[in-house]
Amino acid sequence: MNRCEWAKDELMIKYHDNEWGIPVHDDRKLFEMLILEGAQAGLTWATILKRREGYRKAFDNFDPIKVSKYNTKDINRLLKDAGIIRNKLKIKSAINNAKKFLEIQKDFGTFDKYLWSFVEYPPIINNYKNLASIPPSTSLSDKLSKDLKNRGFSFVGSTICYAFLQSVGVVNDHLANCFARKK
Repeated sequence: MNRCEWAKDELMIKYHDNEWGIPVHDDRKLFEMLILEGAQAGLTWATILKRREGYRKAFDNFDPIKVSKYNTKDINRLLKDAGIIRNKLKIKSAINNAKKFLEIQKDFGTFDKYLWSFVEYPPIINNYKNLASIPPSTSLSDKLSKDLKNRGFSFVGSTICYAFLQSVGVVNDHLANCFARKK
């Protein structure tokens, strides 16, 4: 079975086959992926994926209402949690981004409506032949990054935003010969 060449170990294969590039419309899941992609900055996705369950426990299963209420006590708790990346800036960013996420929900009804409005709802399906062809960012990720930053989000640079768009299926970058491309 042909699959994208980056999916090499069991965890990455499971993620590739069942999540990556498949459109997501659930706000809690969108929040989870936004926070995890921000946590990935400077690291590999495999590093974050191995800690995903730790993140779910540490961040109240990515409930943005609960995360938005975190305080100094919670930050200190998270800095001691070996199940996540213990980076103070990334932890504070997750809390800040939860607050901003809730503001978008209030303004648009759902984060889903906000996000998918950038592509007017059908996903972008690319036709890359190899991993080297996939860009680290695009004009779409530039636009999303700029808008999120203007709304006060952090850890949402264009490269992070492109990885986020791929992870939630706004963009489908499964390689042309990958079986999952058509899912």
